[in-house]
Amino acid sequence: MTKKKSDELYDDSWMYILLLTTLAILTESVKTYTFKINSISLSFSIILLPFVYLLTNYINKKYDYKKAIAGISISAVITVCFMAIISFALGKDLILTSLSGEFFGYVVSQFINLTISNFLLNNTTSPTILVFLTYLFCIIVFILIYTLVNLNRMTLDYYWTKYFVTIGIDFIICVPITIIDKSIKKGRDIE
Repeated sequence: MTKKKSDELYDDSWMYILLLTTLAILTESVKTYTFKINSISLSFSIILLPFVYLLTNYINKKYDYKKAIAGISISAVITVCFMAIISFALGKDLILTSLSGEFFGYVVSQFINLTISNFLLNNTTSPTILVFLTYLFCIIVFILIYTLVNLNRMTLDYYWTKYFVTIGIDFIICVPITIIDKSIKKGRDIE
């Protein structure tokens, strides 16, 4: 008696959704840690952001669009809850504009990333340049939404310099991310 290979497949998408949630929480947690390039102070979270989009695209490619939407939704809600609990536990004020800016920036940029990536996956051969531009566009959307919501709390000294340096760093990070994304095959591997 032989079993079909599809009967043996275990739905392990929850592990990737948990990983996406953990990565989103880590991205939110390291936003206060900065490094300097010349006189510009940049957050370490800009380094992690492309990996969040890559993981969402991985879930979309290996499982399906619905699992990726679930991953985005779960990671966004749990990240907000985590940050609220941490603020309360550390006795800090919960700044709603900061939290909402990151929440809306995360959700909107993730859904843009997922929509474009899903379109490229299903309707084209996913040209490398379009995959790369999708990553960059989503990072730009995230930064712009975060800026719009937090404009009254931001210091605008060196803002544009910081903005373009951030995009430049993510430009460099997105090159290997795009190569990794292109190497991921659609569907689950069945042995």
